[in-house]
Amino acid sequence: MSPVLATVALYSLIIVLGALAGAVVVVLNDRPTHLVRFLAFAAGVMLGAAFFHMLPEAYAGGGWWAFALVPAGFVFLLVLERYLVAHAGEDHGVAASSGHTGHPGHVLGLTAFLGLSTHTLFDGIALGSAVEEGVGSMAMLAIVAHKVPSALSLATILKSEGRSRFSILSLSTLYGMMVPAGALLYFIFDAMLHLESLGAKALAFSAGNFLYIAVSDLLPHVHRHGKDQPGRNVLALFVGLLLMFLLARLMGHPGHHPH
Repeated sequence: MSPVLATVALYSLIIVLGALAGAVVVVLNDRPTHLVRFLAFAAGVMLGAAFFHMLPEAYAGGGWWAFALVPAGFVFLLVLERYLVAHAGEDHGVAASSGHTGHPGHVLGLTAFLGLSTHTLFDGIALGSAVEEGVGSMAMLAIVAHKVPSALSLATILKSEGRSRFSILSLSTLYGMMVPAGALLYFIFDAMLHLESLGAKALAFSAGNFLYIAVSDLLPHVHRHGKDQPGRNVLALFVGLLLMFLLARLMGHPGHHPH
């Protein structure tokens, strides 16, 4: 196995275990799980990964044309989420506020699973391109920070429908497995198309995905459900950004070295 594939496999395993850990917390805990502060931190990590790691690397490998794919990645997820799949976060909010269990047909849980899994598939594509471009550890950290609270949310929805522990853990594992599936898709297309600077372009597209998830999914949720402690949530967001900035300065990336 090549070093790149081995790295992707290792990072994918970490992400899958993180998603599964989030589900286990819900399965074993009957008390409500408060995700707002962690979601704010995850938003900071994703914004930091996009601005401090993925975009500089995309520019280094693909030039200014790579930046055209950033809004493309943003708009792609916007269209996918708003018009093609239901917004799992909004569904979860409706279920929580109305008290519905969702037993008839388990529609809400399956909708949340499909919507979140679609996001995760593109996270896998981002991971594959990031590893190939030398910034895989940053993408992995950002994905883990996003997947754990997402897995908590998904498991909470599934649990509210009265699903068994086995069903919740199985669907959560399958949800996490979308990461290696997405990475595999990236490498298949890379091998088939042989496009110059495909990795850099895919990284720019994925940066747009990350920006969309942070700005449209995570931060609105924090704003809606974290009004009681806004200062702490802003601090968590800043800590996530600062962490990724410090990692960029300390570790650097190909084509750039900290002064």
